[in-house]
Amino acid sequence: MHPYADLLDIAQKAALEAGELLKEGFGTSFRIDNKEGRHNLVTEFDHKAENLIISRIKSTFPDHIFLAEESGATGSPAETVRWIIDPLDGTVNFAHSIPIFCVSIGAEKAGELLCGVIYAPMTGELFTGTKGGGAFLNGQQIFVSKTEKLDDSILVTGFPYNAWENPLHCIDHFSRFVRMGLPVRRLGSAAIDLAYLAAGRFDGYWEVSLNSWDVAAGKLLLQEAGGMMTQYDGAPHDLHKGTMLATNGRIHKEMSGVLSEG
Repeated sequence: MHPYADLLDIAQKAALEAGELLKEGFGTSFRIDNKEGRHNLVTEFDHKAENLIISRIKSTFPDHIFLAEESGATGSPAETVRWIIDPLDGTVNFAHSIPIFCVSIGAEKAGELLCGVIYAPMTGELFTGTKGGGAFLNGQQIFVSKTEKLDDSILVTGFPYNAWENPLHCIDHFSRFVRMGLPVRRLGSAAIDLAYLAAGRFDGYWEVSLNSWDVAAGKLLLQEAGGMMTQYDGAPHDLHKGTMLATNGRIHKEMSGVLSEG
């Protein structure tokens, strides 16, 4: 049995159950509130799904701690497993009845990612992975693409809620890639972007101002699928701060060069 199989098992169960809750709520009437920043929405289903996930994990691992988008952090991450949770990644899509959103659950200990689960309930796609155990989509192992050149790539990105301020040149970078003639997508869910990258659907992904709950599960999946994640300049990626460049590894240096131009 894989050493992190017990973590993956409860993460899968929690993600599937939360995903069904979101699916039931999709397209119905529900309360929508604004958090800090324009169009930074939260719905009652964000809270319901998060409470469900934490409750399910606590029932199996009562001593574990959490870092979740809506309820924040509990405990010190130095001693035990910490679960990093985005109960509804793609809230703006969900709130506008756009069926591109997911549940994202990652587990880490002492800064090392152990497992990750991303579940997109509207497509029924369950992405799973464990450290050293590979990445999978609905039980079938997945790998990053084999695209060798940036010119042949399809990219994905996202924008922060203060994009009009052009933080860290995010608009300039988008324009630069588009002017290179590259297809660039913007799905509205960082976790789905990373899952698709791990599955070889995208070749590269960059974004600023992401939070750890946006990235944790996807980073584990990407690494297990053979991909690479760093900061824009190639420095080691920090889950809790900095820029993010994620690729199939083959186009990483080229993309880093474009993003490092400022």
